[in-house]
Amino acid sequence: MTRIGVITFPGTLDDVDALRAVRLAGAEPVSVWHKDADLHGVDAVVVPGGFSYGDYLRCGAIARFAPVMTEVVEAAGKGMPVLGICNGFQILAEAHLLPGALIRNEQQKFICREQRLRVESTTTAWTSLFEDGAEITVPLKNGEGNFIASPAELERLEGEGRIVFRYLDNPNGSANDIAGVRNERGNVVGLMPHPEHAVEPGFGPDSAAGPRTGTDGLRLFQSAISSLVSA
Repeated sequence: MTRIGVITFPGTLDDVDALRAVRLAGAEPVSVWHKDADLHGVDAVVVPGGFSYGDYLRCGAIARFAPVMTEVVEAAGKGMPVLGICNGFQILAEAHLLPGALIRNEQQKFICREQRLRVESTTTAWTSLFEDGAEITVPLKNGEGNFIASPAELERLEGEGRIVFRYLDNPNGSANDIAGVRNERGNVVGLMPHPEHAVEPGFGPDSAAGPRTGTDGLRLFQSAISSLVSA
């Protein structure tokens, strides 16, 4: 069975949700501690959301130097699928596994709502089971989710097709409505909204099927499993 690790840092709060999402997708969830010097033989890694180290300095700036991140950077360089969600996205950006940076929301307020996204790239390990242009809804909750990059870098990301998710109604001022990006290889993806909170009927966003029925987020985790099985 595919084994997917979920890292816990001091201040992480969505690790249990991510572990549950991995299990519901059909893989074996493996808890990984921030001080671990190895990844326990997992096939993929999720860096979940929360407030690692209390978001001191900058979001993700301290977590980037945790012992486990040395292993994540090395594994990502060898092609291991890595997903960063919210604070995890910030950590991966701080670790230079993903481009750009995340700053305070344009409104200077914490935002918590159901968020509509468009899938812009299906050539990643985490989106291979989506259709190009698919519209999905997953929860969003952040205070520093405003994606920025230099004009030249934005042009390069757009030209190389490295935008993975785009906001359909930009909640935080992110450049080019960017909600998620990937690395050049496509094995590392980061996004600010929370797919792990949309994996089970009764607990997800509202959908056409009724209140709390949305499970659009589950497909990210299923995509990773499918990518690993077919590799």
